[in-house]
Amino acid sequence: MVIAGAIRVPCALGRGGAQIKWREGDGRTPLGLFSLRAIHYRADRVPVPRSRLPKRAVRAGDWWCDLVSDRRYNRLVRDRPPPPASEERLRRRDNLYDIIVEIGFNDRPVVRGKGSGIFWHVARPAFSPTAGCIATSLAALQRVLPFIGPHTRIRIG
Repeated sequence: MVIAGAIRVPCALGRGGAQIKWREGDGRTPLGLFSLRAIHYRADRVPVPRSRLPKRAVRAGDWWCDLVSDRRYNRLVRDRPPPPASEERLRRRDNLYDIIVEIGFNDRPVVRGKGSGIFWHVARPAFSPTAGCIATSLAALQRVLPFIGPHTRIRIG
């Protein structure tokens, strides 16, 4: 459940449950208190999200680096195709990444292999588990975004 003041909405978590995330690809949603960094959105599918967080439209070549061996690990990479081993393209065919809220996990500093790309994004229709992210309906995400900004924290756990 995502709780934002009086707003309560169902959510999906990682297939490995909500635990301390120790390694890349474990499917766990990390426990803790985290900052919200930015919103990435599909301008061809949704309007600019209302929020005080920084916003940027996702471009065709955008991807999130989840390759532990790459110097760009746990960072947004823009306008370059990802290596074949990466699965984190931000411009997906489905609607899961139509709006992404970037959660500040393992980013200051980045520890290689601890986990990357923890987002709050759109859930699958049946709220099936994520790869480690938090997912809500698009409507719920759009309902909460106007109330969050650079000083908002998300508590998982």
